[in-house]
Amino acid sequence: MDSHISKTGQKIKFGVFLLAPVIFSYLVFFVKLDIDNPQITYTLAVAILMALWWVTEIVPLAITSLLPVILFPILGIMNGKDVSSTYFNHVILLFLGGFLVALAMQKWNLHKRIALKILLLVGTGPAKILLGFMLATAFLSMWISNTATTMLMIPILISIINQLEKINSKEAVKHFSIGLLLSIAYSASIGGIATLVGTPPNLSFARIFSIYFPNAPEISFATWFFYAFPIVVVMFAIAWFYLYLVFVKRKNKWKSFSKENLLNIYKELGKWSQEEKIMLIVFVSMALLWFFRADITIGSTTLYGWQNLFKNPNYFNDGTVAIFIATILFVIPSKQQKGKFLMDWKTAEGIPWEIILLFGGGFALATGFKESGLSHWFGEQLIWLKDVHPFLIVLAITIIITFLTEITSNTATIETFLPVLAGLAMSIEMNPLLFMLPATIASSLAFMLPVATPPNAIVFGTNRLQIIDMTKTGFFLNIAGIIIVTLATYYLGTFIFNIQLDAFPLWAK
Repeated sequence: MDSHISKTGQKIKFGVFLLAPVIFSYLVFFVKLDIDNPQITYTLAVAILMALWWVTEIVPLAITSLLPVILFPILGIMNGKDVSSTYFNHVILLFLGGFLVALAMQKWNLHKRIALKILLLVGTGPAKILLGFMLATAFLSMWISNTATTMLMIPILISIINQLEKINSKEAVKHFSIGLLLSIAYSASIGGIATLVGTPPNLSFARIFSIYFPNAPEISFATWFFYAFPIVVVMFAIAWFYLYLVFVKRKNKWKSFSKENLLNIYKELGKWSQEEKIMLIVFVSMALLWFFRADITIGSTTLYGWQNLFKNPNYFNDGTVAIFIATILFVIPSKQQKGKFLMDWKTAEGIPWEIILLFGGGFALATGFKESGLSHWFGEQLIWLKDVHPFLIVLAITIIITFLTEITSNTATIETFLPVLAGLAMSIEMNPLLFMLPATIASSLAFMLPVATPPNAIVFGTNRLQIIDMTKTGFFLNIAGIIIVTLATYYLGTFIFNIQLDAFPLWAK
């Protein structure tokens, strides 16, 4: 049955893949959205081609992301030199630096020590094991990409499940193990929302927002955290309680292992090495430097950032911090490996270049939307939304992005939609943040299908659960996420980002 569905799905994907160039050609040669500006139609044609190829993933995501480099100059949308420059910027450097630190943590097993330490602190009862894994995953996912976090946590989780199966039986703990696996996927996605580096859509938002509104106040690490972290806390609590009700409370007829079992696994790591201690200091330093770089203003109180100590404080950004910390790792000697350093290029080769090119493609597309006037054109088509209450628009955006992301790459989805939402906001004269923020968060809150997010796919790849397990559990969390993100944006977001519902900000004009 699954094989038949898989083959049918592949045929549909291939059909969409072939249809995309046909739609592209039709728009380019036969459609004129604006007689005076054909670049508007051409940009839409490129966007549809990229979106459909991103959805099918028959051509690698990274290669599809390079299409603007070819098509924008050919169609007269943008100069090839200008298009190319959109692929590398401070947001890419923020991702690169953060990922290098994450790879160094993996190299010296600091991530494993942190995860096991959290589990030891929480306890070994069924509800506590569930909470421990979720806390460890969510915390790591705030700083390491949610994909990497899931891959790091799965081996630890499997070893714990194997321990439970030895004490009981495979069948006895099967239901609980499904809950644990889902908890890793869900808490990785939830935790990643909290910081700009936690998940790719957050970084895409920061860059696209700056492309469209260069005069807007900076979306710093701290301001994003103040908005997103409360959403994470509420979503985390709901996810834990719901998974507890479904997978622990109803079917808890097995024995858990003792704290000694967990302690033995922790002891296998040995004593803290010098490398681990230094990595912990580096990791904490990076977080603090990110958090306190820019001024933090809450109400009438302002906490001035450390960048003000320099002559040109505006020259600094979060990418500067990330690269500074990452560079340090390449010059600190290793005690265990004589003549080597904490970080080496062989380890650095694990950087996901596909994601970097996907970022670049999205930034190029966003720039094309702006330069051609397509985002403004979209805004004009949606001008009728001016009479709709902003709360309902935010709710609609959150619903659309949440369920669309179930079948498409969340980064690709957000990079396609944010320029449209920017155009909509300018057209109806609403603060663009009101629409762009919930869309970004919603793209990380798809819990129903394996293809929705990388954590879902990785967990499903263990072959220990079925799609129906994820779908049934995930639907409730999708609905919870939609409600929480809408309310948080409308009430908390307006306060944190000083969004006035009855005024259009000067920086957006």
